[in-house]
Amino acid sequence: MTEIANRSEAHKDRKIHDKAFDLFSKKPTWVAFFREVLGVGGIVRTMYPTPEAMAEFERTDTYASIQQMLTELREQPVPTSQAEPTRVITVRIPKSVHDLLRTEAFDYRTSMNKLCISKLLQFIDTQFVPDPYGSLNHEDVEEKGAGVDL
Repeated sequence: MTEIANRSEAHKDRKIHDKAFDLFSKKPTWVAFFREVLGVGGIVRTMYPTPEAMAEFERTDTYASIQQMLTELREQPVPTSQAEPTRVITVRIPKSVHDLLRTEAFDYRTSMNKLCISKLLQFIDTQFVPDPYGSLNHEDVEEKGAGVDL
């Protein structure tokens, strides 16, 4: 990367960190923090709109700092009056994976739900996500149907 591009990335990271820290200092719910910072319309997705750019950002100290803030906020319950509507997903997993999650939740002294949310909020390298469609784009996958095991 050129020096100018590096400075541009550093500027974006600084802007993201400053906004996240400002919001964090106001002690929002973790859901509000996530929505404003990492959510679909949040500052991070606005600054890094492509999967490739987002993957690069997820390797930065700024992203690690945001994850720490998010973790701290998740230690506080979300008041019902401030709760966002929730959605339920069903994930089919082998018994051995379920057993491991149950054991891990016990070891962390948390619920399986909280453990799974923690895992879902973390960076995942795309090389570890199987792609059953090869190199199809998102529109192609949507045509195949949302109910397909990806």
